[in-house]
Amino acid sequence: MTAGDELVDIVDDDDIVVATVTRRDMRAGRMQHRAVFVAVLHPDGRLLVHRRSDAKDVWPGWWDLAVGGVVGSGEAYDDAARRELAEEIGITDVIPEPIGDGRYADDDVALLGRCYRAIHSGPFTFADGEVAEARWATADELAAMRAGTRFLPDSLALLLPLLGPDFRSR
Repeated sequence: MTAGDELVDIVDDDDIVVATVTRRDMRAGRMQHRAVFVAVLHPDGRLLVHRRSDAKDVWPGWWDLAVGGVVGSGEAYDDAARRELAEEIGITDVIPEPIGDGRYADDDVALLGRCYRAIHSGPFTFADGEVAEARWATADELAAMRAGTRFLPDSLALLLPLLGPDFRSR
């Protein structure tokens, strides 16, 4: 099964499932779905940021400050967060801590998101091909990167405000 064939629950503004469709149809119809965003922080406070693969179905090649993605049909948010950590960066020995929820919509996506924080120093593996490159960034380094690099707008809108005053104020 390809990523486009995965089943995704479509939800209303109250997070009630109203339909189940393929990921391909969800993207084509810009249907509101569930997603998870996990900030991976080094014990010294740096944030793991990564550049998405050019094969991603939305915002290919852009930088992101979250590990995460679409919640599968019937999958709980917490399970999706753990799955995404394992798939994208090879982490299975940490339970991400929920830190907030929100709604995001633009011309490309519409979603209800749950944000998490995980503390981990690595090492990381990028076996599924979704991450093209990754690096640790301080708040100042992230601000400098954001000045000249495209970052995923949903992660910036939902997760960045939850990362604390050092990251928020830049």
